[in-house]
Amino acid sequence: MEGQDLTAQGLLHTGEVHWNLPTSQLIEEALVRREGELAANGALVVRTGQFTGRSPNDKFIVREASTEGTVDWGPVNQPMTEEHFDRLHARVAAFLQGRDIFVQDCFGGAETEHTLPVRVITQRAWHSLFARQLFIRAEPSQLKDFAPAFTILFAPDFQANPGLDGSRTETCIALSMKRRTVIIAGTQYAGEMKKSVFTILNYLLPERGVLPMHCSANTGTDERVALFFGLSGTGKTTLSADPARRLIGDDEHGWSDRGVFNFEGGCYAKCIRLSMENEPQIWRAIRFGSVLENVVIDAGTRECDYDSSAITENTRAAYPVDFIDGAVIPGVGNHPSQVLFLTADAFGVLPPISKLTPEQAMYHFLSGYTAKVAGTERGLSSEPQATFSACFGAPFLPRHPSVYAEMLGKKLSEHGVSCWLVNTGWVGGAFGTGHRMKLPYTRAMVQAAVDGKLDSVSVVPHPVFHILVPQSCPGVPAELLDARHMWADKAAYDHAAADLGARFRKNFEKFGKVSDGVLAASPR
Repeated sequence: MEGQDLTAQGLLHTGEVHWNLPTSQLIEEALVRREGELAANGALVVRTGQFTGRSPNDKFIVREASTEGTVDWGPVNQPMTEEHFDRLHARVAAFLQGRDIFVQDCFGGAETEHTLPVRVITQRAWHSLFARQLFIRAEPSQLKDFAPAFTILFAPDFQANPGLDGSRTETCIALSMKRRTVIIAGTQYAGEMKKSVFTILNYLLPERGVLPMHCSANTGTDERVALFFGLSGTGKTTLSADPARRLIGDDEHGWSDRGVFNFEGGCYAKCIRLSMENEPQIWRAIRFGSVLENVVIDAGTRECDYDSSAITENTRAAYPVDFIDGAVIPGVGNHPSQVLFLTADAFGVLPPISKLTPEQAMYHFLSGYTAKVAGTERGLSSEPQATFSACFGAPFLPRHPSVYAEMLGKKLSEHGVSCWLVNTGWVGGAFGTGHRMKLPYTRAMVQAAVDGKLDSVSVVPHPVFHILVPQSCPGVPAELLDARHMWADKAAYDHAAADLGARFRKNFEKFGKVSDGVLAASPR
């Protein structure tokens, strides 16, 4: 068949090549190869081995003529030489000679004008299934002449050699814009594929006037779109999977001149402590065709134990977005009317919900404050760690954060978008003393904001952050809206708020010159 050519990747003498197998065949192959087992709900349960999260310190971008002046080089975007990448590529291609491989041809980007054809080549059948479910699946008519714009080579059993390959360890995720290739080696964690495509789109789309965003999106019956920004564990997937609204996508989107569009064809939901009561749409989406990563199942009944973190807190479910009832297919929507920044505040300082002025929205977008939850990345302790991640997605931004922030500010202004800061983290005290805000209350606050029911509610500025705190909200006790009130020791709260404000100011120093209005939004 035309398009089935791997010579460009140096793969001339592989074993059997499995081209674009459908879901059922990939599951069969995974079971035959003992890559996983079926749970009682029909999902394929797999283990990702040593690494149960991403390896951000092992990610590289090749430094060459086209990227030299456009990539924001530093700890996030580590440079790799062309010579090292070429050697790594040749060694991975040699490693795959004689081995069976699986190929999935798919797309990133639901808006036709900005779609990215991606060919994913993997050692494992379940990794091919992951790619098929997470990216936008190609129709049979699109496969005949499929021409990939980028290729992912995923060789988890290959061990990189720092001396030869320019890597940091035996694990390496290397992206070459010139060769239009991503190499993933030394890790089985499938999320590296997903975030590699996101990184590519984050690099390419700004030049086309499209803002790439680390956010989920949904729409109401009135077709008013809401965006949910936030890092892993802050609630993007959970809060956007709302039975009263239609899901556009759960994690990565673009904002073009036409509106919002999903980068993906699937969802990648955290499922630690998942329950039918709290997250019914996600619960029902986990069925035959889904992939469960590192979820503990009973050896006899094959029932999933979503409460167990015996393997990792970062248990995951990957499934097509159309497994969510009423999902928007294809994943495109209008310009958003509401933007919500989600943060898991480990210090228990920020109010459960607050409205942001346009300048405060830009300040908090650039700050990207949240708490990393144990398990989403290697090397984290069991306690959440406060962090600042520019644009709520710094690990995936090849360009300087100001590029994305300026684009967001312009679009917010053009379309008159309301912005909210939602604390899905701790209240009544810091982690270890307070408790996490109950999900039903967070849902009620989000629903009220998205439906416009908080627009006319009286607000009070926070004493340190000056964000505007609603004094009432349908379905939420008024006392839960006041972060300070929920602390037994008010002096301790004041100290914690002042400390967190100082952290914000210290972090913001790295952005250099910003407008006076944005700088005035700094905590005082």
